[in-house]
Amino acid sequence: MSSRSHTFTPPRQVSWLIALVPVFPPLYLVALGALGHLRTLPLTARYLLFFFATTQLLAALFTPRPLLSLGLAAARTLLILAMIAAGVYLRDSRNLRPLLWGQLLIFVTAWGYTLLTQGWAGIQDRLGHPYYYVVSLGLVAVVALWITVFWRGGGWWRWPAGGAALVTFLAAGSRGPLLALGVGSLAALALAGRGRRWWVLLPAALVLGLAALTSSLNLPFKPVERLLNDQTSGREYVWRDAVQGWQTSPLGGVGPYQGGPYLTYLFKDGCQLTPTLTRNGVACPENLSRWSSVWLIAHNAWLHWLLETGIVGTLGLVAVMGYALWRAALLGDALTIAVLYGFTAMNVVDVVIALPSQHFAELWWAAVGLSLLPRAVPEPAPASATAR
Repeated sequence: MSSRSHTFTPPRQVSWLIALVPVFPPLYLVALGALGHLRTLPLTARYLLFFFATTQLLAALFTPRPLLSLGLAAARTLLILAMIAAGVYLRDSRNLRPLLWGQLLIFVTAWGYTLLTQGWAGIQDRLGHPYYYVVSLGLVAVVALWITVFWRGGGWWRWPAGGAALVTFLAAGSRGPLLALGVGSLAALALAGRGRRWWVLLPAALVLGLAALTSSLNLPFKPVERLLNDQTSGREYVWRDAVQGWQTSPLGGVGPYQGGPYLTYLFKDGCQLTPTLTRNGVACPENLSRWSSVWLIAHNAWLHWLLETGIVGTLGLVAVMGYALWRAALLGDALTIAVLYGFTAMNVVDVVIALPSQHFAELWWAAVGLSLLPRAVPEPAPASATAR
């Protein structure tokens, strides 16, 4: 028998749970119940995860507020390990497919809410969602595109599902997800073994083709025009703030979820909800304002980790990322490769691996769990009784 089962199908209630996670993200906390599955990993993978967890906790001891940082680091590390364990439990990326149904519901909600509250002008200002940021919405659309493209044996429904993801991606007009889509699709094409087919580039080619067509024909659709824009949107100021903040505590950083006040370019704007809610005049509640700095990010995953966990914690993150990317290339699963490589590329201009999120960061860590599984050993063909 293979050391890695490709026929494992989780119970129906687990599939329903996965489908509902995009709609109600706190459901991913159920993954804490899968922590025991980490014991089934190869010894090298377990040593790596132990090293990662140790660096996160050790870094907290060198922060300006060690006790608070230690508690927050322990909580975040536990959640990360739980999501990795969820990937180990699922065993195969095909068991992540139910995410698509919840993601399609998010797309319908985004279009319905934006059109009902702002009309076509809201679409021109970029499609939004009440609790998904515009960039997050674009990244979720990318994941939905990958699921539909890599779903072997799917039926006619893949075309409307993929179409819904495509138009949502275009209307969100986010360049970071475009980078993820391009790099992830190319990585899947190059590394996915039996899955090497040029059609994996179809979504990225369609996006670029439609963007170029819209620009050349001068069609008035601003979100697509933004995809061809090369401006950094002020990220260079955020990166500068992150480096300066890290320099105040280089060994252990300033502590998990405590980097916001150091990102002065973002912090000066105060508490803000999603752009869609802001355009509708929905203000940040007073009791939430004091926590607004918690979700400020450095718009680069490694700078963000460096700011919060210093050299020590970032060393653990780089070790896990590097090993997971290498293992994914060896295993050759298209969806796992696309998620790991695509998200890693997007982390250059954003932070899409920081927990908690609306489910996309959790998906990346679950893909890490899938990559750590032992490589399947092909079953030998049965010997023929008539062999000569």
